Amino acid sequence: MRVQAFMFYGCAVFFLATDVVYWLWSKDWTGTTVLALAFGLAGLIGFYVHFTIRRLEGGNGGPLYEDDPEGEIADAAGELGFFSPHSWWPLYIGGSAAFVSLGMVFGWWMVLLGGAGLLLSTVGLVFEYYRGHFAH
Repeated sequence: MRVQAFMFYGCAVFFLATDVVYWLWSKDWTGTTVLALAFGLAGLIGFYVHFTIRRLEGGNGGPLYEDDPEGEIADAAGELGFFSPHSWWPLYIGGSAAFVSLGMVFGWWMVLLGGAGLLLSTVGLVFEYYRGHFAH
């Protein structure tokens, strides 16, 4: 995955160069700001991926399976993580986010209700497996 980090670094350099050229030719603050934010986002993601890979490589003592040119698909077999097979909370989060979006069009009271619903459903998703029947 080290390649992905350098791909994001390359995107950040591209956005920076594009931002400078765009500012010199257009003198437009809007596009310049958007390109500067794109540069920052690509650099941030590249740094995060690079940092995470360095931490993971230190944990198992070598390169990751996907970085090994001689690696086989079976080398990375095993558990990838835990994914909830029955959770309804993502549906509630999506509905609350849609309510917030509609609230920006129709009225701020909907934004407040949707924000409260979004907060509650996010807490429900995060703490789903801490209490009750499905507690670990």
